[in-house]
Amino acid sequence: MISAGEFRNGVTVEIDGNVYQIIEFQHVKPGKGAAFVRTKLKNIINSGVVEKSFRPTEKFETAHIDRREMQYLYNDGDLYNFMDTENYEQIALNGETVGDSLKFVKEIEMVKVCSYKGSVFAIEPPLFVELAITETEPGFKGDTATGASKPAIVETGAQVSVPLFVEEGNVIKIDTRTGEYLSRV
Repeated sequence: MISAGEFRNGVTVEIDGNVYQIIEFQHVKPGKGAAFVRTKLKNIINSGVVEKSFRPTEKFETAHIDRREMQYLYNDGDLYNFMDTENYEQIALNGETVGDSLKFVKEIEMVKVCSYKGSVFAIEPPLFVELAITETEPGFKGDTATGASKPAIVETGAQVSVPLFVEEGNVIKIDTRTGEYLSRV
């Protein structure tokens, strides 16, 4: 059990039968009246964000999220297949559960499979990945002074905005949280 006064970013709690992760919290002590905690909560099952206020003494059940390291094997059209490298157990997840989380992940790479009470609700890709550019327009000499960028397609099929000096065949480092180009490798 955790009280609203002990809320911190990233903590997962069960409220009214739903599991929420605390994105933001703020302890408010108005000049008149009782103190309260204003929060922004993300429903981890459907990704909806809500804002709620609680009394600091309200207690909630903490929700334990299980994150298992698994290897992304392949996509067979409708299902994405993953394998636990310790016991070789395989699971298949539908595209709705996976969402956009694998757009920067190649086959045979490790990801974290997040579940709550045995029900998988999300895939966490590695924070940074290195991918080769398969398609981009050539940059022109003299265009680099403006810090301009151009679109490029990486080997997983995702589109990334890259600086003009990046060419087809280059391997680049990408932040999977934002989809931003970081550097050439």
